[in-house]
Amino acid sequence: MVFFIPRLSSKNPIRERFAALSRSGGFSPADLEKIVDSYNTKFGLDKSLPEQYAVYMGSILRGDLGYSLAYYPKRVGEMITDSLPYSLPLYTFAVAASFILGNLLGALSAWPKTPRWLKSLAVPLTILKGVHPVVLGIVLVNVIAFQMKLLPITGTFTSGATPNWSLPFILDVAKHLILPATSLILASAGGWALGMRGMGVTIQGEDYVNFAEHKGLKPWTIFGNYYVRNAMLPSVTALALDIGAIVTSGLLVEGLYGIQGLGSLLQGAIVTNDFPVIYGIVIFIIGGVALAMLLTDLLYPLLDPRIRMDRQ
Repeated sequence: MVFFIPRLSSKNPIRERFAALSRSGGFSPADLEKIVDSYNTKFGLDKSLPEQYAVYMGSILRGDLGYSLAYYPKRVGEMITDSLPYSLPLYTFAVAASFILGNLLGALSAWPKTPRWLKSLAVPLTILKGVHPVVLGIVLVNVIAFQMKLLPITGTFTSGATPNWSLPFILDVAKHLILPATSLILASAGGWALGMRGMGVTIQGEDYVNFAEHKGLKPWTIFGNYYVRNAMLPSVTALALDIGAIVTSGLLVEGLYGIQGLGSLLQGAIVTNDFPVIYGIVIFIIGGVALAMLLTDLLYPLLDPRIRMDRQ
């Protein structure tokens, strides 16, 4: 599906690119067809779709994502690597913050000893669960960035800055990522809060919780070691799948804020019908989600001793 769906478009990315160059006076329009045919042969676009698919699968198995058609001679892997420093911190922080915030507020809202004002904090997140991150992003841009002028409206970093690994530049990028991350967190934390609250209500009557209370343990010790640790197990299982959902939403949010990450790269590839870049980004995301699911399986025994391997 990843291979064939982009090819349903009637646009030829090579023809589109060189036609634009021809209109700008880069070369004679009479030579356009010869140049397009030459590049079609170079990239294998003159072959049948089954042949192209066989070549594509062979390249993927070798770990070769190929060259970008719209930005040749740039390689797809290089373009993805250049975008990761902006996308990876955004997705990592959004996933971790929404998971921690949502589960904590969900557990507190179900814990009988929680003050009423603290329980009410989970209500806004639950309401925002049904709002798409892009819609939240538009609201945040309008209120916080445009009207209050507290944060940048758009962009990955301040205009005119040169990308580097210095602390001032990193802080500048972090400031530009606050609103996108907030959009993703507000849209996903409510789901964690709902799930955690449901599990928390179920666990309240369990024998080990009652036993801990009868032993005279401190309420917050019971809350952390007996209540939250057991109630969050289903949430940990769903964490890897939620990573895929947040990344998918994050690709759209990046485009809204003009961040030079995977989202903007993917949107540009779709507009120009740049097949290799589309394939490379989708495969990278699939591999990332699969790796996250593997790490989650490895982490699970640390949280639940009941499923550890028998050492006898």
